[in-house]
Amino acid sequence: MGAGAVCGALCRFQIGKVVTERIAKNPKLGHLTGWHTAGINVLGSFALGGIFGSPLIDTKSMNPGVKPSSIRSTFGMTPRMKLLCGVGFCGSFTTFSTFAVDLVNMVGRREIAKACRYFMVNNVGGIAAAAAGMFLTQQLFEV
Repeated sequence: MGAGAVCGALCRFQIGKVVTERIAKNPKLGHLTGWHTAGINVLGSFALGGIFGSPLIDTKSMNPGVKPSSIRSTFGMTPRMKLLCGVGFCGSFTTFSTFAVDLVNMVGRREIAKACRYFMVNNVGGIAAAAAGMFLTQQLFEV
């Protein structure tokens, strides 16, 4: 899980860095400051839904040298892989703490409408994205 967590945190950091640099170069984009966190949280929720909606492969029952007979056994994930990608990568890629601090700062600046939109995008968008990821994966792999 640690390797997944490192990769997730590095990806989140890099996206934040790129977005911040682009906003700094173009002042017209200043209203987007902080919104990359919402995008990351929704994307991470979609990925996590897909990961946990994917078929589970039981490696103990697989026979070496025998080709998998279905798309499910070919593209499923082991329990360890689900933990690596789901808990490790997605857990550190998404960030509730940054979302919470951003929201408190918006309220403190009396940007109530913006704070409400930010809250809705992170929460409703994240839940909808997780459901969509699970549904899409289950339909794709006929789980």
